[in-house]
Amino acid sequence: MVLRTSSSDSRSILRWNAWNLLLLIPLAWLITPLYNRSGPAFIGMPFFYWFLLAGIPVAAICTSIVYAKTKDEPVVTDKPDLLSVDDLDEGGER
Repeated sequence: MVLRTSSSDSRSILRWNAWNLLLLIPLAWLITPLYNRSGPAFIGMPFFYWFLLAGIPVAAICTSIVYAKTKDEPVVTDKPDLLSVDDLDEGGER
């Protein structure tokens, strides 16, 4: 997620944490050669189907862990807030 501070400031702010590497695990489910086969079967389902279905809870767990570990971190730590009250006011006149 990229956040812009203002239209004149072209620098972007990107949050990074080592916990974000855990999000690579669900991305591994997108590598088709890992599951492009029919065996071994589980409860009559080919490997293709049960491997993809097993990826849903794994992705949810990985995403939940990353969210829990990174939710309390500030977005910007050493920079002042560049938004003024006027910028935040939706119905105000300029």
